[in-house]
Amino acid sequence: MSPAMAGFLVLIGLLLLLAVGTPIAFALGTVAIVALVLSEGLFALDGVAETFWVGLANFGLVSIPMFILMGAAIASSPAGKDLYEALDRWLYRVPGGMVMSNIGACALFAALSGSSPATCAAIGKMGIPEMTKRGYPDSLAAGSIAAGGTLGILIPPSVTMIVYGISTETSIGRLFLAGLMPGLMLTGLFMAWALFDCWRRGIGLGDLTRRYSLAERLENLPRVLPFLMIVAAILFVLYGGVATPSEAAGAGALICILLVAVIYKMWNPRPMAAIFRDTIREAVMIMLIIGAAELFAFALSSLFITQTLAGWIAGLEVNRWVLMGIINLFLLFAGFFLPPVAIILMTAPILMPILDAHGFDPYWFAVILTINMEIGLITPPVGLNLYVINSIAPRISLRDILMGSLPFVGMMVLGIVILSIFPEIATGLPDLVMGPAR
Repeated sequence: MSPAMAGFLVLIGLLLLLAVGTPIAFALGTVAIVALVLSEGLFALDGVAETFWVGLANFGLVSIPMFILMGAAIASSPAGKDLYEALDRWLYRVPGGMVMSNIGACALFAALSGSSPATCAAIGKMGIPEMTKRGYPDSLAAGSIAAGGTLGILIPPSVTMIVYGISTETSIGRLFLAGLMPGLMLTGLFMAWALFDCWRRGIGLGDLTRRYSLAERLENLPRVLPFLMIVAAILFVLYGGVATPSEAAGAGALICILLVAVIYKMWNPRPMAAIFRDTIREAVMIMLIIGAAELFAFALSSLFITQTLAGWIAGLEVNRWVLMGIINLFLLFAGFFLPPVAIILMTAPILMPILDAHGFDPYWFAVILTINMEIGLITPPVGLNLYVINSIAPRISLRDILMGSLPFVGMMVLGIVILSIFPEIATGLPDLVMGPAR
């Protein structure tokens, strides 16, 4: 059987398993094992466990559960409510200020939690009812939160960037810095669209009857600033070479748990147990996907599928930017069905040699890939954030949530175009702080 036909059958088998609801890790592992057995016989089973373990035998992976623990501690606290209220008190007189407040709160909470679903749930529970109560359309209220929640995988610290760094053997500290300015740029684009949309519709023109004193505007900041300082400290110790990602993540998780307990008086063992339970559940899921993806990549390589596909793409006699456009369309399509971690682990072995050959910066591409994954979080059929919003605001239909999200998808596409024209937005800060990449 030719590698092309084998690749087609592997893809069909994977899509069928995913379509019937098989967990991603089990779908990847099952397809890989079946492909290896059919091509090499039962002797191929001897190396399955070892290959799976090799995918997890990286000390850098310790940082993933630690960052998840840090995010779970913050997500379980009223920090999201404080962020939202603090921003609303500064922006309430601006046209569309409430939407902008929610987007800003999503960006900050995403940086703290690193989780898109947690961001949507935490900010959406407060923001959506407030926006609809003050006359904002359901689609705009829900769509802005769904889009704002996607920033969690781009603004550091990001689990997605950690997985990319480990998969491609690139610096995690540099990746975090590469995602910072594009994350702020996307936040600005989202806010700009919200401002324009509200202005053209004549809604959310500012509440001139409300007044907040300076003391009231600063009231929530003492509870929020310590968490933001932790994110800044993590970035500092990473790019300053003070600590490894695992050490920074462990210290950050411990400090966040202590801050949550002290600031919000969460001393009860029950919420603390829930934090550790949610952390273990999500971390184990990601680790299973990592191990299964390693096995899947090994199967693709054994069947010469990876080499054939890479050779075909490399052999395309097209402009390098046309090639990048093809890669973006492929990533966008994959994001419709798979979560970011799985896509990175499956595509990195194929794409990195091609990107190197065509002179694309791996840190710049990490940002482009992540924005593509953000689009996948708010587009069907998977569109995780859409379903999270629908679960916390069931009276708003999925169609309205999707229609409200589409303009923000356009902002993400515009962000990719801007980054393609001005790659320094992603590479400038890492080069300034850590020196040019080798």
